[in-house]
Order: sequence, then C-alpha cells, then structure tokens
Amino acid sequence: MPPRGVKSAKRGRQYEKIKASALKRGRSAKTAKRIAAATVNKQRRQAGETRGSRSRKGGGPKRESASRKRR
Repeated sequence: MPPRGVKSAKRGRQYEKIKASALKRGRSAKTAKRIAAATVNKQRRQAGETRGSRSRKGGGPKRESASRKRR
C-alpha cells in the first residue's frame, strides 16, 4: 500500500518496485516500506505533485541567485 497522498498508478507502481528491491537486498518489511514511501514522497515533491511543493521548489530564501550576488 503506497503512502496516503499517492493517487496515481505510476507512483503506486514505483512504491511497489522500490519496496520489492529493498526486500531483495535483505531489508526488513518495515524498513522496505519506509524507504519506498520516503523515496516516492521525495519524487512527488520534486515533481511538484504535493500541495506544499511550490514553497520548496526554488531552494528557499537561503540560496542566493547569481543575479543578486554582490561583486
């Protein structure tokens, strides 16, 4: 069962594949589920599929752009 926010079949398949891979490498079922969920959520965040993704996408205010750097 994929993480709660996953509604697409693509992310569900991705979750199952990652979980199976982790189990194959000898991880416990609980750890495999955690790894798969974290990876899928990370991919969703990076692709802008989550609600809060807009605020995280640009790297945040700590990151100084090239045009704002002082010379």
